[in-house]
Amino acid sequence: MDPLRQSPSRSSSRASSPRTLPCEMLGYVGIEAVLDQLKIKAMKMGFEFNIMVVGQSGLGKSTMVNTLFKSKMWKSTMPGLGVPTPQTLQLQSVTHVIEESGVKLKLTVTDTPGFGDQINNDKCWDPILGYINEQYEHYLQEEILITRQRHIPDTRVHCCVYFVPPTGHWLRPLDIEFLQRLCRTVNVVPVIARADSLTIEEREAFRHRIQENLKTHGIEVYPQKCFDEDINDKILNSKIRERIPFAVVGADREHIVNGRCVLGRKTKWGIIEVENMAHCEFPLLRDLLIRSHLQDLKDITHNVHYENYRIFRLNESHVLPRGPGWVNLAPAPAGPQANPVPPKVGGWAKDNSDEEC
Repeated sequence: MDPLRQSPSRSSSRASSPRTLPCEMLGYVGIEAVLDQLKIKAMKMGFEFNIMVVGQSGLGKSTMVNTLFKSKMWKSTMPGLGVPTPQTLQLQSVTHVIEESGVKLKLTVTDTPGFGDQINNDKCWDPILGYINEQYEHYLQEEILITRQRHIPDTRVHCCVYFVPPTGHWLRPLDIEFLQRLCRTVNVVPVIARADSLTIEEREAFRHRIQENLKTHGIEVYPQKCFDEDINDKILNSKIRERIPFAVVGADREHIVNGRCVLGRKTKWGIIEVENMAHCEFPLLRDLLIRSHLQDLKDITHNVHYENYRIFRLNESHVLPRGPGWVNLAPAPAGPQANPVPPKVGGWAKDNSDEEC
C-alpha cells in the first residue's frame, strides 16, 4: 500500500496510544504557566491571515473588507464612473499589518475584479483556483527543503468570502458551478451582498433558497459538519450554519445616531447601522472570521486543504528522487490546475465530493 495513504486519523491515533491515567499532584508545579509562555511567544511572532473576496463588481467587496478590519485596506471604486470593465479576471493582493492591544496581524486580502462580469464566463474560475493552488505549491516547495526556514511564509488562502448578488431568487448556475470546485480547495463563506436592497422577508426566503441549493448540489461551505470536534463546537457551528449565508451590508463611514457614532450607510429612509443585528448580519460574519474561528480556518487550511494538495503532488511525482540538498518535486504544470481529489487524509478529507465528509 502507498505509505502516503496511511496517514492516521485522529481517532486511530488515540486508539493506538497507551491509556493515560490521571495523576494526583502533591503541590503546585506551574504547568499553567505554559499558557503565558505561548501567549508571549504569539505576541512576539504575530499572526498571519489571508482572505480572498470573490464576486461581481459593485457588490461592495472592498467596502466590506474595510469594514471588517476598520481600516482602509482597499480603495472603493464605483462601477461605471470612468473605470473600464476588465477584459480578463485579474487578481490583486494587498498586505497590511494591523495592531490591536499589542497583537499584530499580517493581513493579506486578495480581490478578484472581473469575476462574472463578462458575457462569456466559461471557466472564469480557473485563475482563482490556479492562484489558490499556486500558494499551496509555494508552501510545499519551501516545506520539502531539508534546510528549511524557521518560519515558512504563509501565503495560502485561509478563507474565501463569496459574495452572492441579492437577486432574491436562487443561486445562478455560475455560482453553483464555481462553488462546487471552490469548496474542495479552500474554506468558503458565502454572504448575501448589499442585503439592504431586500426586505426582511425577502432576505429570509432568499437565504433558505440558497441553503437548499447548497444542499442539493453537495456544496459544503464553512464550517463543515465533519470538522466539529466536540459538543461545544457542534452547538456553536450549528447556529452559524443556520444563518449562512449571512446577509451583510458594508460601510466605512461613521454617522451620529441618537448621540452615538456608528458605522453605517445613509439613505433617504435613515441610517443602516452595519453593527446592528436588527439591520444586517455583519457582526456574525466578523465574529466568524476574526473573533471565534480565525485559528480554526488556518488549521483546516493546513490540515485538510493543503494536505490534500500535498498528497496529490507527491503521488503525482511517483518516485521522489533523493538529492543531497532537498527533495526535487516535478514543477507544477503551467496554467490553472485541476482540483486535486486525493485519498482520505487524517480522517478529515473526503474521497468523493458527492459523499458527506
